[in-house]
Amino acid sequence: MFIRRFIQLQIGLLLYGASLALMVRANLGLNPWSVFHQGLSELTGISLGLIVNLVGALVLLIWIPLRQKPGVGTICNVLVIGTAADVALAMLPPITGLPLRAAFLIGAILLNGAATGAYIGAGLGPGPRDGLTTGGVRLTGLPVGWVRTALEAIVLALGWMLGGTIGIGTVLYAMSNGPLLQFFLPMFEIKDAPKVAPATA
Repeated sequence: MFIRRFIQLQIGLLLYGASLALMVRANLGLNPWSVFHQGLSELTGISLGLIVNLVGALVLLIWIPLRQKPGVGTICNVLVIGTAADVALAMLPPITGLPLRAAFLIGAILLNGAATGAYIGAGLGPGPRDGLTTGGVRLTGLPVGWVRTALEAIVLALGWMLGGTIGIGTVLYAMSNGPLLQFFLPMFEIKDAPKVAPATA
């Protein structure tokens, strides 16, 4: 059972990284955390994928005072998603033409939904940024939706100020992420696997 869950976890994380690369190449807007990662990448000159991994590792340090406990999936999240994104970006040249960019965006959002369903369905631990949300809920006593929205609004604003890409893709991702997860999760959820929060790389 663990081997199956672990393989599904890795596939989900790899596809999540690939979906991030597709959204970057579409250049029509990223999800909030990716806007932040892209802004940091522009500022530092460090590759986007490495920034994703480094931010994930730094967020894990914040788990300590929040008394969050990482799982296998948490550690793999830090190591795999950004690496997969960098590999996919190296394989995908920049594209032009709105129809192709729109196709990349739609494909990225759909792939992200499937990847998130696979990742969560494995039940091997939340992503670092999800632990930040649940820890914030414990610390503040506020509803999870408020805490998650506040965190994503902060990173979105910071990412935009740093030069991250905001656009129609940001809006479409925000509107579709929940429904897509609801659609894909039952396909990948492994019976008796622990339930974890969705990945937000």
